[in-house]
Order: sequence, then C-alpha cells, then structure tokens
Amino acid sequence: MINIPYKRIRNLREDNDLSQQQVASYLHISQRTYSYYENGEHNMPLSILVGLADFYNTSTDYLLERTNDPAPPRKR
Repeated sequence: MINIPYKRIRNLREDNDLSQQQVASYLHISQRTYSYYENGEHNMPLSILVGLADFYNTSTDYLLERTNDPAPPRKR
C-alpha cells in the first residue's frame, strides 16, 4: 500500500472535469473507496497508483510528487 499526496490526484481529476465516480469506474472500484484514497484516509494499492498514472497519461513519480514533470515516461 502506498500513501500518496492526495492533492495531486484531486487536482488532476478536477482539472479534467471528472467526478470521483468517473475515475472510480475506470479503476473498477467504488466511488467511496476512491474518495478514501483521494482524501488520504486509506493507503492506495500499487495497482491503483499505476491505473491512475495510465488514466492521466503521466508517471507514478508525478503522482507521488517525486517530480513536477507530468510527462509520461519515455518508451524504450
């Protein structure tokens, strides 16, 4: 389980004019579970972190605030 900075995933969702339900549906989880992750109330499984990075076409490092560059990683 990973405790990610919740502000970044909330900002990405809001910047894309998405509801929690829309993101939760993509991740195949309930809106309530997604809300817990977004509010920092529960730690997030790695599979959800990777799913969010794929959904927003960014890197997990960006979601974890290890970088401020939202560009996805380059393919080798």
